[in-house]
Amino acid sequence: MKRTFFSLPLCLLTFLLLSQQCTGIRWLSLSQTTQHINKTQHCKTLPGLVSSQAQLCRSNLELMQTIIQAAREVKKVCQKTFTDMRWNCSSIDAPKFLPDLERGTRESAFVYALSAAAISHTIARACTSGDLRLCSCGPIPGEIPEPGYRWGGCADNLHYGLLMGSKFSDAPMKMKKKSGSNANKLMHLHNSEVGRQALRDALVMKCKCHGVSGSCSIRTCWRGLQDLKDIAIDLKIKYLSATKVVHRPMGTRKQLVPKDIDIRPVRENELVYLQSSPDYCMRNDKLGSFGTQDRQCNKTSSGSDSCDLMCCGRGYNPYSERVVERCHCKYHWCCYVTCKKCERTVEKYVCK
Repeated sequence: MKRTFFSLPLCLLTFLLLSQQCTGIRWLSLSQTTQHINKTQHCKTLPGLVSSQAQLCRSNLELMQTIIQAAREVKKVCQKTFTDMRWNCSSIDAPKFLPDLERGTRESAFVYALSAAAISHTIARACTSGDLRLCSCGPIPGEIPEPGYRWGGCADNLHYGLLMGSKFSDAPMKMKKKSGSNANKLMHLHNSEVGRQALRDALVMKCKCHGVSGSCSIRTCWRGLQDLKDIAIDLKIKYLSATKVVHRPMGTRKQLVPKDIDIRPVRENELVYLQSSPDYCMRNDKLGSFGTQDRQCNKTSSGSDSCDLMCCGRGYNPYSERVVERCHCKYHWCCYVTCKKCERTVEKYVCK
C-alpha cells in the first residue's frame, strides 16, 4: 500500500509553531490596528488575542483604545531604549515576532516586563486624563504632608492600572490548555511581575508651586508615574544583570531556580531567562537575529554602540552627511530668541 505524505510550507509550519508559543505577547500586534474599537463585534477582528482577552475586550470595550496605545508604546520605547546595542528590539516588529522572543532569552524577559509595565502605565494615566469612564484619579495618600505642602491634583490611578493591566497581559500564560512549556510560562509571569514592580517603584510625588510672584509658598502635590522611557531604562539595567534559571523540582512542585546559584530562590525584582541569547552579530532567522550589518556605530565610543562592539570586529564604512543646525542665537528683550541656520558636514559610520 502506497502511503501519501502531506507537507506544509516551511513558513506556514513556522507560523503554526510560533502561534502555539507566542501567545504571551501576541497582543502587541494591536499596535498595527487602525480601527476605532467601539462595538463588541470588533473584538473578534482584533489580532493576537486569546479567548479571555477577547472576553475582556467585550466587557470593557472602552479600555481597548488604551491597550492599543500601550502596544504602540512598547514598540517605540523598547527600540529607543536599545538603539545603542546589537539587539535593538527589532524582534518586536508585530505581528511577525521573531523566535528570540519565545526561546526564553533575556530579550524575551525584557519585552515581557516592559509590556506588563506599559499596559498598566497607560491605563493608570488614562484614568487621570479622563479617557476612561470606569475609573478616575488615584486615592489621596493617607500620610500628612510636610508644612508648605498639601495633597491635591489628580493622582495616576496605579491600582486600577495594575488590576486591569495584569488581567489582560497575563491571560495567555494562565490559560489551562497546554500551549508552550510550563517553564516558559513561569518565566513570563515572573518577568511580567518584575515589570509591574518597576512601575510601583516609579510612583513618585509631583508638585506644583503656588504663591505671589512665583514664591512657591505652598505646593500642591499628588502621586504620579514617571514616564515609561524612565521605567524602561530601569528594566534595561535589570536586563543586563538578568539571572539564568532552570526549571527543577523544589519540594512538591517544579520552580525556577538560578542555574549557577542553587542556594537561593529567584529574587522578586530580578529578570530571569532560560536560554542564552545569540550574539546578534550575523543574520540568523532561526534564532531571530537581524545581524548588525548597515547599523550605525560610534567610532569614538567605548560602550555597546562602539564600532568595535556593534560591528563584531567586521569593520565599518564611513560616510558623510550634511546637517542643518540652529546657530548664532541671540536673546531679545523681552522675550524671544532668534537664530540663524548653519550647515555642516559630519562623518558617520556603518557596520560592514
